[in-house]
Amino acid sequence: MGKKNKLAKFAEISEFSNVFEHNEAPKGNWSGAFEKNQPLVLELACGKGEYTVGLARMFPERNFLGLDIKGNRIWRGAKTALEENITNAAFLRCQINRITDHFAPGEVSEIWITFADPQPRDGKAKKRLTHHRFIEMYKQVSVSPLTINLKCDSTLLYEFTKEVIAENNYETLVDVDDVYAWEERPEELNIRTFYESMWLEEGKKIKYLKFRV
Repeated sequence: MGKKNKLAKFAEISEFSNVFEHNEAPKGNWSGAFEKNQPLVLELACGKGEYTVGLARMFPERNFLGLDIKGNRIWRGAKTALEENITNAAFLRCQINRITDHFAPGEVSEIWITFADPQPRDGKAKKRLTHHRFIEMYKQVSVSPLTINLKCDSTLLYEFTKEVIAENNYETLVDVDDVYAWEERPEELNIRTFYESMWLEEGKKIKYLKFRV
């Protein structure tokens, strides 16, 4: 049943107007993929797209694009956006390490990384989405300076990212090690993903970093 369900979702998103396959990415013309020409914000490894859709609801003056390789996950966010007629949210099915293939220099205004795989095994640091090699890719397709938001449950990824910020002299804008104990947290940090809800039920603290490169 699980495999059939995945195949059904793949078939359905192929017909969605707000989902792009990697070979369909309108590099250099992402403004034409949305109803309005507005600053483009990416959510990397977006999963079910809760943050992409949630941010699009909150900030109609920006366009939001969720990136993930798994179409059966993207399906949920894309379907919600279509059902609610959220025209400033869309999705791209692609590998994050191919980001420079899909965007032109200066097309991206901001990046969100929410509950990405922390790659905890030894030797996997280069696969973490806040590793310097990834940030160099992001810089190639973004405005300067670029703002990056990291929201996660992983102490490993949180501390690793702080080290990357310090080593490369990036500017820390916000550093919070317990989001829900922060009384002045902005509204966008109240958006909860599927995985975040799981971690909160387990009593894990949610961390947030906002920095500029």
